[in-house]
Amino acid sequence: MTAAAQVLPAPAASIAPPESPMRQAWKRLRRRKGAMIALGVLLIIIFAAIFAPLIAPYDPAKQSWTAVRKAPSALYWFGTDEVGRDMFSRVIYGARASLMAGVISVCIALGLGAPLGLLAGYMGGWVDALISRFTDAMLACPFLILAIALAAFLGPSLTNAMIAIGVTATPIFVRLTRGQVLTVKVENYIEAARSIGNSQWRIATRHILPNILPQLMVQATVTIATAIIAEAALSFLGLGQQPPAPSWGSMLNVAQRFLTNAPWMAIFPGVAIFATVLSFNLFGDGLRDALDPRSK
Repeated sequence: MTAAAQVLPAPAASIAPPESPMRQAWKRLRRRKGAMIALGVLLIIIFAAIFAPLIAPYDPAKQSWTAVRKAPSALYWFGTDEVGRDMFSRVIYGARASLMAGVISVCIALGLGAPLGLLAGYMGGWVDALISRFTDAMLACPFLILAIALAAFLGPSLTNAMIAIGVTATPIFVRLTRGQVLTVKVENYIEAARSIGNSQWRIATRHILPNILPQLMVQATVTIATAIIAEAALSFLGLGQQPPAPSWGSMLNVAQRFLTNAPWMAIFPGVAIFATVLSFNLFGDGLRDALDPRSK
């Protein structure tokens, strides 16, 4: 038997299937410790808000004149407020108002801004000019001032506050969507889709929109943090969640009169706002890097 005959062909190397983009993004996100810690904090806050009736030891609206402005203790973990209500229970229930305001406001802004931005960027011409000028006019006004004015016009309530914040944040998504559409619509695969006879509507919704969703998701995550601050500011001014329903902003409004005698009334709602907003910002930064295919 010759030497050539004794050489056996090497087995074909098994080729692993390529990972999906979402799996690759999740791997990149897991390597960012700050984003993962922020995600953990957000999950805890969301869990506490959903299961507030099971976690809160007291009724957040129940008053006790024998426990007025009690310092934090084993009985009242975060102390009590000016009418004896448990601060720990009110902070937990207040997370519901803040998270609802953040998520629903951003959904309103995204639902209004993304279609307008898609229309302006893809159609161009007078449609783009009209939408862009209106967007520029809204962006010329400070975000919080415009939200306060609109909330005052609609009337004080959490629902009206969410509408005011959502409408005020709409220009952010209009401008972002328009810019992304202008970048994507000149790509080769869009020209290929147009050359084989796809309609304008199909190209915009099936080819352009899915490719700009990652940028919209990142902006939505960051805007939730802004909306939470705006809701707290509106509640602080009496234009958001109305007492006795708990809200972090309205709790700070009451606490300002007792900063010397009962500082815990301001510390715990303030820490809750700080931790939630910081976590959304850190998670948004990590999500932006994870969804960027150029990320190492």
